[in-house]
Amino acid sequence: MSTSRAVPFVLLASLTLALPSFAMAQSAQQEWDAYRDALERGERHANYWQYGWTGFYATTLAANAYLASEASDNDDRFDARVGAVKSALALGGMFFDRQPHPQARREMEQLYAEDDLTRARALIRQTAAVERERRALRARLGSLIVNTVGGLVIGVGDDRPRDGAISFATGMLVNELQIFTQPNQAGLAVNRFQPARVSMGGLHLDYEYALVVAPDQVGVHIRY
Repeated sequence: MSTSRAVPFVLLASLTLALPSFAMAQSAQQEWDAYRDALERGERHANYWQYGWTGFYATTLAANAYLASEASDNDDRFDARVGAVKSALALGGMFFDRQPHPQARREMEQLYAEDDLTRARALIRQTAAVERERRALRARLGSLIVNTVGGLVIGVGDDRPRDGAISFATGMLVNELQIFTQPNQAGLAVNRFQPARVSMGGLHLDYEYALVVAPDQVGVHIRY
């Protein structure tokens, strides 16, 4: 009798221990999926962004170079020469200032193969930090200098303040659009998990949670 009663108890204990492990494994896989998907989408977005803006600046450089010598009005030729310099600088920046997502995506795949979730979290946070830096105020400093100089050359050097102001405003608007259209997928992936703390007397537990809403589930993922 004692043996037959012990069997269900052992099975129940095994299931009780297995369920949390299964839940943790499922949560880890979902976290992997979120990070890998974010960087895959980020890489695609980064490539579109790179090709699109490189093509735009190459086109404006060619157009300004043509107008610099062929425009019928002296003011238009002068403005085109200033525009050609600005477009050349912006085009050069596209070749040297690359988005972080393609390299991060390759590193993430390597970490996934090694099942190193700790380093994967660090990588996604690092990529998100780069995304924030590329949207920060100092990311606009180079464009501010170039467009200010260009506006002064036209407005003061060529004695056309209104045209100089238009050149400055147009250049800053284009740069703002370039910044705004950058990928932000890593930041969105990091923001899935928010830090929190629960306290019970003198015991404090720091953890992170993420709300999950999907067609097949609604719940909260917790990691600590």
